[in-house]
Amino acid sequence: MNTVVYKSITERVKVWLDEDGSTLQIQFNNPDRHNALSVDMWEAVAPLLNTAESDDRIRLVVFTGAGEKAFVSGADITQFEDMRAAQEAVSRYEQMAEQALMGIYNFSKPTLACIQGYCIGGGVNVSMSCDIRIASTDSVFSIPAARLGLGYRYSALKNLVDLVGPAMAKDLFFTARRIDAKEARDIGLITRVCEPGDLAALQAEYKQALAANAPITVRAGKAIIAEILKASPEIDHENCRQLIRDCFDSEDYSEGRRAFMEKRKPVFRGK
Repeated sequence: MNTVVYKSITERVKVWLDEDGSTLQIQFNNPDRHNALSVDMWEAVAPLLNTAESDDRIRLVVFTGAGEKAFVSGADITQFEDMRAAQEAVSRYEQMAEQALMGIYNFSKPTLACIQGYCIGGGVNVSMSCDIRIASTDSVFSIPAARLGLGYRYSALKNLVDLVGPAMAKDLFFTARRIDAKEARDIGLITRVCEPGDLAALQAEYKQALAANAPITVRAGKAIIAEILKASPEIDHENCRQLIRDCFDSEDYSEGRRAFMEKRKPVFRGK
């Protein structure tokens, strides 16, 4: 029996487990402001992921926005005067946002951003911190920092360059222009696009796949891809080799072989 309890520190971030317990849903719930990220919303992310990290049932974490108008429309600018006006406040705000985003990026299990509507600024950063990004055709993407005079963190720009390349990163960042879901997919900012009415089914496709596949293998693949993205001198090749050995030494590998020989679907337990 799963005794892990998930509770958000704020009503503006909702959290729940899907029926089979394998998927954790984290929803940004500030629809009156198109799910703009307030301070308490940033702060809610890390403790939820920390709990999910040690919950063996969790195979996937999905991030969504409440309603159909926005995933995340950026930072809650009503807090800018308090949080970004003074140097000390800027430092605290940036540290808080960085902690949340890097917490998503470094989370060992797969993460999915399920996007509908506005995905602006901080919303793009949240989605880029996830492993997979899917979106409805009515989604809109933009990084408007240049229109607001904001400094942008190294980690956020690196994620952008890693996804779309330096030329397109400069195009999007310098112009602050908005792009639709088709262009976002064409340049690699998101993975797949569907009609709004099909978004739940597309999300379910990922949930079912991750619930069925071997979690040790998936986590090893995620960790090794993270090493590949590092500069060559920083790559931990021994860690990559150990991750592979862990896969072959696992009960899941034995189950996968047996299931293949017996012509049935495997039942992976993450052990």
